[in-house]
Amino acid sequence: MDFKNTRKNAAVRPDRRRPTLKTIAEETGLGITTVSRALKDAPDIGADTKQRVRDVALRLGYRPNRAGVRLRTGKTNVVALVLSVDEEVMGFASHLLYGLSEVLSGTPYHLIMTPHFISGDPLAPIRYIIETGSADGVIISRTEPDDPRVRMMLHHGIPFVTHGRTEIDTPHAWHDFDNERFIVEAIGRLKSRGRRRIAVLQPPDNLTCHAHIRSGMSKALSDADCVEVPLAVTTDSDIAETRRELLDLLRSADPPDGIVTVFGNGAIAVLSAVRHQRLKIGEDIDLICKQPLNALHWLEPQVIAVNEDIRDCGRELASLLLAAIDGAAPETLHSLHPPRWDAAGE
Repeated sequence: MDFKNTRKNAAVRPDRRRPTLKTIAEETGLGITTVSRALKDAPDIGADTKQRVRDVALRLGYRPNRAGVRLRTGKTNVVALVLSVDEEVMGFASHLLYGLSEVLSGTPYHLIMTPHFISGDPLAPIRYIIETGSADGVIISRTEPDDPRVRMMLHHGIPFVTHGRTEIDTPHAWHDFDNERFIVEAIGRLKSRGRRRIAVLQPPDNLTCHAHIRSGMSKALSDADCVEVPLAVTTDSDIAETRRELLDLLRSADPPDGIVTVFGNGAIAVLSAVRHQRLKIGEDIDLICKQPLNALHWLEPQVIAVNEDIRDCGRELASLLLAAIDGAAPETLHSLHPPRWDAAGE
């Protein structure tokens, strides 16, 4: 082997070492301390200097060394999204990640996703994050009224935000969709169309949103001439199982003439069952569906849809979590989004 030529070739290769504060200082002609303070947006550093440092850092691909940051500050600059793998329905997870990333991209924080299964131990991913100190903040979904994950994070003092509410007395950050109002408005629309036998595909009864759905149904179905047609499946049920249940119900002596679905996967099963029975939506039966993106009208223009903007939800969750990490009072970190009906639902 020609070691001389090898050394010569190595000498002319571009420097692929990770850029550091020293690299930026050499490029800008500034001191390392000035560069560091400029990147931290220190008030005593001029705006022009800050911009020059940021431009060079961006061009060089500079990223703070996380290990060094953690040693200096005790922070990881990481936030963890704990998400069930079962929640990837109609692009739910990808849209949520998009919204979260939009907000976090302008901060030092990096987003990691910790997947888990609904059937597994719900505390396992939270316990791991706490024991390893692998994140400065946590985002969880599928909340329960007395959620053990929330109690664990409150006990250990880790900042977090929940997608959904709990009934725990200790305040914590949360963002939610107003499912109670959605059901009241949805059933009201069905009643205005003359529908009187209404089925609602609901979440399982261990989740907080189930109580909100039931409360809305209690208010909206108070009329003696309007009744609930119960379903033996939930939004967690397998989509094929949900379709079979709906087919049996539609073939029964007293089928529903109006159906409301709370999440996107149920809408697919219901729509398939209705089409299989050759029922005309808007004439024989009406369907109202909550969807994470405005796509159902591509499949069936007569479906009445309300949109839960999951990207906006991600942006809201990220903003609330950042505020929680910064020490904002948890009782101020709440947001509740109302239903937003599309044009056909008005």
